[in-house]
Amino acid sequence: MERAVSIGFAGFGEAAYYIAKGLRQPGIAGITAYDINTHTAGRGDIIQQRAAESGTRLVETNEELVRSSEIILSTVTANRAAEAAEQNAPYLGAQHLYADLNSVSPGLKQSIERTIAATGARFVEIAMMAPVPAHGHRVPMLAGGKAAAEFAEHLAQFGFSVEVVSEDVGMASATKMFRSIVIKGLEALLTECVLGASRYSAEERVFASLSESFPGIQWKELADYMVGRVVVHGERRAREMEEVAETLRSIGIEPIMAAAIVKRMDWSVEAGLKERFKGSAPRSYQEVIDALAQMSAAAD
Repeated sequence: MERAVSIGFAGFGEAAYYIAKGLRQPGIAGITAYDINTHTAGRGDIIQQRAAESGTRLVETNEELVRSSEIILSTVTANRAAEAAEQNAPYLGAQHLYADLNSVSPGLKQSIERTIAATGARFVEIAMMAPVPAHGHRVPMLAGGKAAAEFAEHLAQFGFSVEVVSEDVGMASATKMFRSIVIKGLEALLTECVLGASRYSAEERVFASLSESFPGIQWKELADYMVGRVVVHGERRAREMEEVAETLRSIGIEPIMAAAIVKRMDWSVEAGLKERFKGSAPRSYQEVIDALAQMSAAAD
């Protein structure tokens, strides 16, 4: 066993919580987190509850986070990744390893690398390639950057599953970005599919037809799961897909599908579905259909 290490989370949302739960083991000197929403009504209560469950110490400033951590994991929303790096940078030094786990474009990861490298700290980009709740700290990760091998070596003892893909920053995040077109695209497609098919009670036949075309996939169960993901994570997914769209534009490809996915994810946010389900995933797409009907009737 190597010497004990201290871990810090910049942002303590769902991903950080599930990773932190798995880090309650020998070899971890302490787990610390700083989140700007710690004292926000509603969200703050969830953060504090999750911190208590995972043995994470919440701190009040970026400085306190950095001073108490050797390895810092940035787990904020995509649109806050650069800001988080800039806010932590004044307190970073050569003793720190800063890993960005956010779903942002290769270009933004490279920009964040420059911010972190200027402090003397080592930087690694991480792309998480599966839902974190299902895997916890063992979620498959792709790592890039000159410090990627160091990151993988440090955290392998705790069960992290890290594949080093390049010493250059960009490849790991590009892999995640373009995979997201398919994953988030399926979520948007199935949401739109059941929204329409339910008006004609046609879902059963739609799913049966899909099963003939794509055997082996349980389409109804997949719709239940994916529509639920849109409800709970629509806002985060919209911001991630904006990063995908920007990545495509930067290489001369019009983001037709990525932009459409953003619209469907933002629709979920604007409809207030996450609040309707109190932040929990609905058990089925039918619950979402029923909730929308009730909300529409109440509005009339």
